[in-house]
Amino acid sequence: MFPTNCVPLCGIKFRLKDTLPQASCDDNKKAIGMPEIKIVTEVAGRICAIPVEVGKSVADGDDVAFVEAMKMEIPVPSPATGTIASLLVKLDDVVAEGQAIAIIAI
Repeated sequence: MFPTNCVPLCGIKFRLKDTLPQASCDDNKKAIGMPEIKIVTEVAGRICAIPVEVGKSVADGDDVAFVEAMKMEIPVPSPATGTIASLLVKLDDVVAEGQAIAIIAI
């Protein structure tokens, strides 16, 4: 029988460690802020309304902007609850399908 920290695989014994390996680069020492999520539009068109402001809280599903396309106003909902970190568009900007329009910090 193998010790509890050994695993046989194809006739070879592998010894397991109790700790996970850590990367040893300077990037690991950077301060980690709050995660950010980009809000993207699903249609191309013109930004006709932006009912939120930077710094305001939004809930999952709240409308962040409205895109006018084919004579309809299509809402762009927030994918998560968080705070508007930045708006990447302004009123009357033309946006492409899949373009990021805002960033929320969760």
